[in-house]
Amino acid sequence: MNDATGRAAMLARKRSGNWRRVATFRRLLLTLFVVGQTLVACYFLLWVLPYHGGTLVELGLLVLFALLYMWIAVGFWTALFGFVLRLVGGDRHSLLKRHAGAGLEATPLARTAIIMPVYHEPVRWTLSGLKAVYQDLERSGHLDQFEFHILSDSRDPDVWLEEQATWYRLCRELGAEGRMFYRRRRVNLNFKSGNVADFLRRWGRRYRYTVVLDADSLLGADTIVRMVQLMEHEPNVGILQTAPSIINGESLFARVQQFSNRLYSTLFATGLAAIQMGDAAFWGHNAIIRVKPFMEHCGLRKLRGFGLFRGPIMSHDFVEAAYMGRAGYEVWLEPGLGSSFEESPPTLSDELSRDNRWSRGNLQHLWILLFGRRLRLAHRMALLNGVMAYMASPLWLAFLILTTVEAVQMTVASIDYFPEGQGLFPLWPEWRPEWALGLALTTLSLLFIPKFLAILDAVIHGTARQFGGVLRLLVSVLTEIVISVLLAPVRMMAHSRYVVGALLNLSLTWAGQNRTRETTWRDAFLTQFPGMIVAAGWSAFAWSLDPMFFLWSLPVAVPLILAAPTSVLLSRVGPGQALRRWGMLVIPEERVPPQVLEDAREARRNGSEDSVLSAVEAAVVRPRLNRLHQALARNVRRSRRAELLAPLVACCGSEGPASLSRSELSQLFRDRQSLAELHQLAWRAPPDSFWGQRITSLGRNR
Repeated sequence: MNDATGRAAMLARKRSGNWRRVATFRRLLLTLFVVGQTLVACYFLLWVLPYHGGTLVELGLLVLFALLYMWIAVGFWTALFGFVLRLVGGDRHSLLKRHAGAGLEATPLARTAIIMPVYHEPVRWTLSGLKAVYQDLERSGHLDQFEFHILSDSRDPDVWLEEQATWYRLCRELGAEGRMFYRRRRVNLNFKSGNVADFLRRWGRRYRYTVVLDADSLLGADTIVRMVQLMEHEPNVGILQTAPSIINGESLFARVQQFSNRLYSTLFATGLAAIQMGDAAFWGHNAIIRVKPFMEHCGLRKLRGFGLFRGPIMSHDFVEAAYMGRAGYEVWLEPGLGSSFEESPPTLSDELSRDNRWSRGNLQHLWILLFGRRLRLAHRMALLNGVMAYMASPLWLAFLILTTVEAVQMTVASIDYFPEGQGLFPLWPEWRPEWALGLALTTLSLLFIPKFLAILDAVIHGTARQFGGVLRLLVSVLTEIVISVLLAPVRMMAHSRYVVGALLNLSLTWAGQNRTRETTWRDAFLTQFPGMIVAAGWSAFAWSLDPMFFLWSLPVAVPLILAAPTSVLLSRVGPGQALRRWGMLVIPEERVPPQVLEDAREARRNGSEDSVLSAVEAAVVRPRLNRLHQALARNVRRSRRAELLAPLVACCGSEGPASLSRSELSQLFRDRQSLAELHQLAWRAPPDSFWGQRITSLGRNR
């Protein structure tokens, strides 16, 4: 046994050395392309600017342009790498290629926990997805090695009481008693990462691996089993991340996001995996974690800085990957693992609300990037990438402001032949509009060429028909481009506001995600009105300066002016479904859905909902549920009960739950004796009382 362990360790070290050499070469190649292309673009910009960088404003424009162009170029070359690798049959250094034909399917499975942290999510909808994953594993014949844990941080009694009831119903339906568990933390510390850490401290030693799901996640059994088998063959891998596809888009906005993710991410994920290799990022879900090193090395201390950079780490996943790499373990992204799904927000407003939360967590990475010790360079670059996902927006905004200042100086002010006190000889401003147009077109090409490469990739690999055929695929891509152009300035303004708010450490409310509601005209105008006013004012000012500058401002100003109607239209389900009927913006999983996706949809269609009673009322009135909640509650000390709980029981028993605050209801329903007394009071109540009427209505609807 010791010899076998030693041989496995030696083989792991040899493989690590091999892939690191390949990764170093690929990263140097990427750096050469990105930096070289950026230098050429900056050279052209210098000749486009009237004073060729001879003023402070132009120097500012040059610096901002270099940062933003480099950011775009990284994405372009990553997609191109992915296209080339897929053209030659895939990356032979990936984990799946490494173990192709090596008897991976016969590898015994280790004990694995499948965990789903939840916080104020739609309960029946969320747990129906977990039910589908359970059923798929049961069909695969590998269920015995897996246990399921629902980890709740919900604070609203109507939510967590429904979670408990739905979990109990699932256990009975699936025969999952002793295999599917529910735990709700009573003290919410450190957000989702604290929830997972609490689970691992209590039960982590029972398992070798844990598979992390989000509330909107689905993973097929074959993918879960394959991940465990790969981890068994690769003892040096600490985290293995899949590339989730977006599914279940109904609104036009969600369908555009779903289509672009499914089509373009094939190239981007392949290229990203090939560049990062064993230094990949972790996205926090649809991944498998080796429990022991994760517990030993990935504990997240609170930040000790100031403002935003003080307190618990909100965006934990990239940091955990960096800590795993620091400990000598590998983190891999494997795009070849299919049947990995998630969902996107249904509206632009919901996406921006989510980005408001995410921006704060990503900006915190600045502190870890600068002051984190012994982190690998690749993981620092991943942290920087997360920061730039939101910092790029205020940088673009600053670039637009400086171009406006430059236009004002050249239009209103007299020509300065000696800018910034420069030299003994005058500097003549020069205009090269054809160079400016060429530079703008080449910059845009970096954004759009990967989209058309994705079409070519689909044609080459025979998957175009799964997207509706080549013609429909092309029209779908053009539709997505138009919508992306309309949304880019809106996101820029919103993200800039979020970054400023985060850096000022303004408070933020954390809530569950909307998954069904369309955007109203009122909400759209309230949200987008400031940007609409700024854009209209900017365009009017541009027109007063110069008609050419006005035309230059339109690609940014028009989408902002139309932001409210755009937001409303994209939130509508009707247009999205109409395009689906016409074969537009479709994805392969809509034509031939995998079984786990079919099971989730079936469970959500057929799940029973108690439309008569709220979860709080059902917990009091229904005998079986009341006994369940009593079993999950605790015996609170008598002194506390006498002083606090007894008056609350009396108030709720006579006037109903609306007479108490959410905090008071939580205290009541955490106490076993209070639950028993409320049940007795409700069933003894007169027919014309609150509880009497609820029981009567319950009887009528049976």
